Amino acid sequence: MPAPNQPVMDFLLSRRSRPAKTLTTPVPGRDALKPMLTAAARSPDHGKLEPWRFIVLERAALKRLAEVVEARGKSLGRDEADISKARVQFDSAHLAVAVIEVQKPSEKIPPIEQTYAVGGVCLALLNAALASGWGANWLSGWPSHDRGFLETGLGLETHERAAGFIHIGTETTTPPDRPRPDMDTITTWVSE
Repeated sequence: MPAPNQPVMDFLLSRRSRPAKTLTTPVPGRDALKPMLTAAARSPDHGKLEPWRFIVLERAALKRLAEVVEARGKSLGRDEADISKARVQFDSAHLAVAVIEVQKPSEKIPPIEQTYAVGGVCLALLNAALASGWGANWLSGWPSHDRGFLETGLGLETHERAAGFIHIGTETTTPPDRPRPDMDTITTWVSE
C-alpha cells in the first residue's frame, strides 16, 4: 500500500476559494509569491512545452487595468452593470497573477492538451496560494476574453490569451461552504 500524505489530502478535501472581493492587504511579496509560481509551474505538461507564462499584477497595474476595462466596455457597448462588475475585479484588488496561455507549435501535443495544461497551472497556483495561508480566487470574465483588453491592458501577442486571474491576499471573512457535486451522480465505474 502507498504511504498517504494525509495533511495534503485533508487540504484538498476541504479547500475552497475565497471570493476576491473579500481579499485585502497584506498580500504576498515577491519572495513569498515565487514558491507559489514555482509550484504552479510543476503542473502536468505534455511534451514539456510550458505553454504558459505569468504576469504578476500589483496594485498600480490593477488600477490601470480597471480603467482599461471601463474604456473597453464602453467602446464595445457593454451594459453599465457588466462594465462595473468587471472593473471591480481589478479596481478593488491588491495582487493578482494573470496566467497566460502561450500555445507552442508541436506535432505531438495538440492545442487542446496545451489548454488543459494551462488550466492545471491556474488550479495549482490557486491551491498553492491557499496552502500557503493566503486567500485566493480564480476569476475570468469578459475582459479575459476580449482581445482589445488583452493587447492594450496586458500587452499580449495575438497568439496569447488569458486563462484567468488568480487574486491573492488576506481574507477578511471565511465564506460558508457551497454545495458540492454528488459523486454517485458524476462517477461511472467500469469493471470490464
